[in-house]
Amino acid sequence: MKLHKIIAALLLATIVYSAKAQNADQPQYKFDQHKVFSPLFYPEHGNEYRTASGAPGVKYWQNRADYKLDITLDTAKHHITGSAQISYTNNSPDGLTFLWLQVDQNIYREDSRGTAVANVAGGRFANRTFTNGDEIKGVYLIKNGKTEKVDYIVADTRMQIKLKDTLHAGGGKLQIKIDYGFEIPEYGTDRMGRQLTKNGWIYEIAQWYPRMEVYDDVTGWNVIPYMGSSEFYLEYGNFDYTITAPSDMVVVGSGELLNPAEVLTPTAINRLTLAKLSDKTLTIRDSTEFGKASSHPAKASLTWHFACKNSRDVSWAASKAFIWDAARINLPSGKKALAQSVYPTEVKGQAAWGRSTEYVKACIELYSSKWYEYTYPVATNVAGIVGGMEYPGIVFCGSQSQGGDLWEVTNHEFGHNWFPMIVGSNERKYAWMDEGFNTFINKVDTKVFNKGEYWQTTDYQKIASDMFNPDADAIMNTPDVIQEDYLGNAAYEKPALGLKILREQILGEERFDFAFQTYIKRWAFKHPTPWDFFHSMDNAAGEDLSWFWNEWFLTTWKLDQGIKAINYQQNDPKQGALITIENLEEMALPVTVAITEENGKTGRITLPAEIWQRGPVWTFPYKSTSKVVIVTLDPDHQLPDINPENNSFSGMPVPAGTTAAAVIKNYFDAVGGADKLRAINDLTILSSGTVQGATINSTSKYKVPNKFTLDIIAPTYNNLVVNHVSINADSVHATQVNQDIPVNDLVRAQLKARYIPFPELDYAKPGYILMLSPTLQVVGSQLAYLVMVTRPDGVRVKNYFDSKTGLKIRQITDSPGSTASEYGDYREVNGGVKIPYDIKTTVLGQPVEFKVSGAVANSGLTDGQFK
Repeated sequence: MKLHKIIAALLLATIVYSAKAQNADQPQYKFDQHKVFSPLFYPEHGNEYRTASGAPGVKYWQNRADYKLDITLDTAKHHITGSAQISYTNNSPDGLTFLWLQVDQNIYREDSRGTAVANVAGGRFANRTFTNGDEIKGVYLIKNGKTEKVDYIVADTRMQIKLKDTLHAGGGKLQIKIDYGFEIPEYGTDRMGRQLTKNGWIYEIAQWYPRMEVYDDVTGWNVIPYMGSSEFYLEYGNFDYTITAPSDMVVVGSGELLNPAEVLTPTAINRLTLAKLSDKTLTIRDSTEFGKASSHPAKASLTWHFACKNSRDVSWAASKAFIWDAARINLPSGKKALAQSVYPTEVKGQAAWGRSTEYVKACIELYSSKWYEYTYPVATNVAGIVGGMEYPGIVFCGSQSQGGDLWEVTNHEFGHNWFPMIVGSNERKYAWMDEGFNTFINKVDTKVFNKGEYWQTTDYQKIASDMFNPDADAIMNTPDVIQEDYLGNAAYEKPALGLKILREQILGEERFDFAFQTYIKRWAFKHPTPWDFFHSMDNAAGEDLSWFWNEWFLTTWKLDQGIKAINYQQNDPKQGALITIENLEEMALPVTVAITEENGKTGRITLPAEIWQRGPVWTFPYKSTSKVVIVTLDPDHQLPDINPENNSFSGMPVPAGTTAAAVIKNYFDAVGGADKLRAINDLTILSSGTVQGATINSTSKYKVPNKFTLDIIAPTYNNLVVNHVSINADSVHATQVNQDIPVNDLVRAQLKARYIPFPELDYAKPGYILMLSPTLQVVGSQLAYLVMVTRPDGVRVKNYFDSKTGLKIRQITDSPGSTASEYGDYREVNGGVKIPYDIKTTVLGQPVEFKVSGAVANSGLTDGQFK
């Protein structure tokens, strides 16, 4: 044994020495395996409440809150008045001398903390108008059938009730009664509000009653105020609630309608009965019934009675402008539920909300079969002013959404019925435990919905520069601390990508799915912490993932894996290749390597993240049979590598005698010739693509010599201008989502370098410096010439030209994030010039593939169109 160990050590020393020798001229690596694979990640051991295996302990407890709510909607004043009766059970081991409740309507007061911390530029969670917040008219305790006033204070969005008698530990109970009211804000921080349609107001009502704060074994009372970005943390219980509203309104809410005979006509009841038996969407109320006395019981007002069991919250919506349709949901156990949608006539039809119920039914059935069965009797989608917000059994989605965008928002908001409605994490502190987990299951769901109708593959290399930008926040931060423009990454996309990498690159689908299902089952209707999740996944998957949890969730480390060298055993490719890769940044992840040989043979090698335990350089053998032509790391672009330029290596020299000028001439010849390019006086290009299910349209216009405009618009968001660029000689203006982008001399030069068409015509002018890379580069599966251009203004541009066709297939502009665009499907426009009809780039940090729908040259654009 000792002799074998010595031989093995000598062999290892040889490999290590070789790697170090190859690295002698390289700068210091940021990667430190001791930090990544530290054995001291978990801060504490398990206990009787939460085990080290990630499961609830034998003495796990949580308190309970049951609610009876009775309110009246005054549509003339946009006001709610009513009472809340809360039955609270203290299951904790602690006696309680005071209680804390949430009164979240106070965020809409002008003097609220949420108003004080809102960005002056506005934003999704900023108040647009103010109300008086929660109007507390009386707070009482009910004891032995008697009601007595209690001592309470209101502090911003929290209310403290001081008890005369301690609420006993281990099951002590009390009842609270609160009389209250509030004005319904028109825009309620995109979580509630009201929208005026041609047939009346749509009310989407949430955070509408005083709610118990959570008292848990982690921090005691959880009293972070509601300031907009952070969502909610709530106790579970049963809800019994009534809503009295004008009789011509349709009311929908969390849970089950208990008195349909009192609020619906026999016709509507019959239609609803049929819908509960139908897998196809059936209409319950159509726009033809609006305003007709026969469409509702003959009373001035109606009281709608709902119940929702084992829930953390309830919400509702009401309008006389609602079209209402529904269909049956089939659950794995054989149980049935009801999918339904309510929306105004302005957005009906199969291109928009006419498919909403189909989407609701599909995502509920898919999530139920994959992760955990849906637990509510009804799933309701409401079209209104709220862009997207989730509540148990009911969600609010923007009425303007349609097509893939409506699927995305519906699928996302109903995914929240698993996180955090079933798995009740603390959203106030850990947004990623609901938003990130939900975004992850959304992507799993979308891939299979209707045979992938809305599925799009994502190029994670393209989004890496945005997701891992220099100002990025770590995932493990409270939402109110995370920068507003980074919240989408920190709470949604980055944790979702982390789970995807675990599932596809580290554990495999079978191990990951079992572990994730185990976590959901263990913590259904309970309150897990991040450590409970980490421990549960480790134990159920059978993998110590502490290194991954640390780097992905607690740090802002980046990934940059590259190819360093290709060598051959005894300098003979037929004896096998030795491929050396390196890890330049701080993060470690597995490696997938695609290899193409000169004789056409291809192969793939997968290496675990543990190869980096020995340091930042690793050499592995490959059984080559001829010279290796192309080596590519992460060929499917599934990892967020911030520097994909070093992911490919050809080792093939540029043919002798080839110059940068010759490559440019070949490009001119490939697209029709330099003379025809010079004959283009103006060019208009129309194209479209999708970003996260939403269609975006791009219009670019160019006029010789230096006038250009670009407008990228999202039509389903009221023609929101996502990007605008205008160039008129040295005058450059740019906006992003209606916000001006500061344009200094450098940015001005970068924008001109990126957007002015046919820049190659200027490359022969004085001041331009061209350099041809001595080796062929790899773009996808193509070999390309790389011509590096330094413009007179100092901006550098990398142009990649297909070595076979001569066409430009990639351009990287030296700008923040090293903006890259890839081109394909060249077609001829009038004038005999070929332009790319397929353009892959990024918009707002998201990859998008634009398909050109129309292009015309020399149409006579005037200078006035570029002001």
